Amino acid sequence: MNNSLHEEIQELYQKLIDAWNKRDAEGMADQFSEQGVQIGFDGSKVVGKAEILSHVKPIFEDHPTAPFVTKIKSIRPLGKDAAILHAIAGMIPPGKADIEPNVNAHQTLVAVKMGDHWKIELFQNTPAAFHGRPELVEQMTEELRELL
Repeated sequence: MNNSLHEEIQELYQKLIDAWNKRDAEGMADQFSEQGVQIGFDGSKVVGKAEILSHVKPIFEDHPTAPFVTKIKSIRPLGKDAAILHAIAGMIPPGKADIEPNVNAHQTLVAVKMGDHWKIELFQNTPAAFHGRPELVEQMTEELRELL
């Protein structure tokens, strides 16, 4: 795979995660294309930069959001102007020092190159509950703890 593409997609994802961790709604929305879609942990679907901003801003204003701890598992090109990233994510609740396994997630990002810049077309944050398989929850949590 093209190292430059890999680095550019990794940077786009990191900008999104950094914006969440800084509680920066504008910074998050800016990473999306005009028609970009965000599907949240609770299944909320918002479309477009303006809607993403209006959805995320009150969350940051009204709730003490937990920062993400993330690990990119793969980045794969989909042609020369598109790519898909898969990552795992955990969260450390405010006032805590460890990852809360109940909110572990798989994250998927689809990026498209527009001119000289990459933008997010889809970001989905899916719960990694692994119903009936607690060993998989613990395995993911341990993998994320290694990053702390």
